[in-house]
Amino acid sequence: MSELSTRQDAILELARQSGRVAVDDLAARFEVSPQTIRKDLNDLCERRLLARMHGGAMLASGVENVAYAARRALAREEKRRIAERCASLIPDGTSLFINIGTTTEEVARALVDRHNLLVVTNNIHVVSILLPSPGVEVVVAGGPVRRADGGIVGESTVDLVSEFKLDFAVIGASALDEDGSLLDFDYREVRVARAILGNARRAILVADASKFERSAPVRIGHVRQLHAFVTDRPPPERFVAACAVAGTRLEVAGDPNESRFDGNESP
Repeated sequence: MSELSTRQDAILELARQSGRVAVDDLAARFEVSPQTIRKDLNDLCERRLLARMHGGAMLASGVENVAYAARRALAREEKRRIAERCASLIPDGTSLFINIGTTTEEVARALVDRHNLLVVTNNIHVVSILLPSPGVEVVVAGGPVRRADGGIVGESTVDLVSEFKLDFAVIGASALDEDGSLLDFDYREVRVARAILGNARRAILVADASKFERSAPVRIGHVRQLHAFVTDRPPPERFVAACAVAGTRLEVAGDPNESRFDGNESP
């Protein structure tokens, strides 16, 4: 699937801000024909990023995740910055879990040149990214492979994860609630994520700010279970407050020259 155009990215951002967009308003804003806007909306709806409504489109429902190929196309630069910041928190000579997600895959890419790492993962894309790296030993959590995104989920996956006690966990989430809840769509995937959280000494959540504009029905956990949260823009105030109460470190991977969001200690 091709990447989103600049205009489609902007349309999606407008939909995130207001919940819905209208064809006539978008045509005037971008100075193109209504037909051009309808084609953009049709493309975004085919990717399950928006849902059509009379005269325009609205954000897709929060009961099913966006297709994997579409997720990979979203916020690519933001995910790259998040991944680099996350990788800076993980020293050589340590062990870590990396779970399912397009942002966690970017973290794997940021670790390819590291030394003496042990990575346990239930994501076959992470395996393919790290396999050529001589300094990284990869262990694959067993179980059925989900064709939709290469995730490995199931009872055997949970069992293997539970055999380890690792230094770090790098996890993603499909949605974040301002009360500090971490949310996802697939209960089987969530069970694996919970096992990963329970068997890591320090957990790092990686998620771009758009996750605050989405909803998902299954609870992974809460920010109080995290050592750090790496994102691309300052979170909503309630979420910041929840992190402060929990002692969870916030890292904002924006401009490379900007300072860290707060002064908490490094891992």
